Amino acid sequence: MFTINDLIEGYANKQYSPVEITRAYIERAKQNSHLNAYITLTEDTAIEQAKIAEKRWHLGEAGRLEGIPLSYKDNYHTKNVATTSGSKVDADFVPDEHSNLVQTLTNEGAVMIGKNNMHEFAFGITNNNPFYGPSRNPWNTDLISGGSSGGSAVSVATNTSIASLGTDTGGSIRIPSACCGLVGLKPTNDLLSKSGITLLSWSLDHAGPITRNVSDLIVMMEALVGREISETKIQSTDLLGLKVGVPSNFFTEQIEREVLDAYHQTLQKLEELGAVLVEVKVPDAEEALALTFTLATGEAGFLHRERMESRLDKYGEDVRQILQSSPSLIALDYMEALHRQQEISNSFDELMEEIDVLVAPTLPIAPKPIGKEIVTINGGNEPIFNCMIRYTSYFNLTGHPVLALPVGITSDSQLPVGVQLAGNKRDEGQLLKIAKIFERHYLHDFYKQREKVCNASKADEVNS
Repeated sequence: MFTINDLIEGYANKQYSPVEITRAYIERAKQNSHLNAYITLTEDTAIEQAKIAEKRWHLGEAGRLEGIPLSYKDNYHTKNVATTSGSKVDADFVPDEHSNLVQTLTNEGAVMIGKNNMHEFAFGITNNNPFYGPSRNPWNTDLISGGSSGGSAVSVATNTSIASLGTDTGGSIRIPSACCGLVGLKPTNDLLSKSGITLLSWSLDHAGPITRNVSDLIVMMEALVGREISETKIQSTDLLGLKVGVPSNFFTEQIEREVLDAYHQTLQKLEELGAVLVEVKVPDAEEALALTFTLATGEAGFLHRERMESRLDKYGEDVRQILQSSPSLIALDYMEALHRQQEISNSFDELMEEIDVLVAPTLPIAPKPIGKEIVTINGGNEPIFNCMIRYTSYFNLTGHPVLALPVGITSDSQLPVGVQLAGNKRDEGQLLKIAKIFERHYLHDFYKQREKVCNASKADEVNS
């Protein structure tokens, strides 16, 4: 399948045309409709944008993403296209203008294939949407895709868009990336604009891309920030001397054995590339879950206060219950959570002075069946929501950039497993460089297997 650079080179050499490529992606999206990656396909808009892209290539005015087929999580505002946020509450919301990031990519020539399915208002991690159906994992259609940006991940994994923009409040870019075997980036908080996105929590939300490989992620980030990311241009072939922080606490607790095994194998591979493993204690990691729920519940309740007054009955049950609990949140608890968020961010800054990158599992579990709400690890039960954001939500509090990277397939369940690389604020380039070197050495066979599996699912394989 194409990378972004493949298409750019093909367009430049007149080997492909944006219109024919766009039509192929739209047709593939229709063929994969059983996976519920999309709420809205924007076929007419996509074809018009592709025609404009052809003209710009002919005139020598091509942007960084001229003619590249993308999709957007359905909480990104899109001009004259419904932006539902995965809810019936906003089913009729049609924005007058694009969100800042959609406009940036449109200016660079991107073609919008459609708007992706998501957990309602981004308040969940399974992407089991009560109104638009669950986004199904193309590795096994009975399993969750992860959320809340699940539709974005499914569209990328099945090549119905070459990349997608998601949002991440407690892990919602990294979780579906891990579940579907993709690369995702939660950049430094506020590196990318959140203007024109229907937010869940202004203190925790991050915007960022999901791609099939690191090269595509680099191109997407350069288009979003409007500049080259210099570290990624270094032609290093190893990680000699790189200080990799290995958490001694929290991030390997309550974890499935096959996921932990894959993590340990990844650390060994980093050592083989020349990295130095440094055991570190991650400060206050055990507080992350409670602080995340306090901030997200309080801020979501505030953002939804007018909708709740008139349309509370239109929310899905899980989101409605959370929003109904928000008025009972004590102001002092919310203010304490904000205070602790800043302290924890500062503490992680200090930790990062000792290392170059922290490497931890993205998830403690492999993807679970759709509808499963309780998971069991080593005899202990845990709500799936709490379980799946346990390792990711910490970095939404700190605001540091984190890259989710697939590292292989679990030994028993034969499902994708990944790690997350956390770096210094505003140093996304370092994370991309590390990920690119690891990818070059170890991910070729994984990518081949992913393409084989994720492009083989058929509608008749889905259990009704």
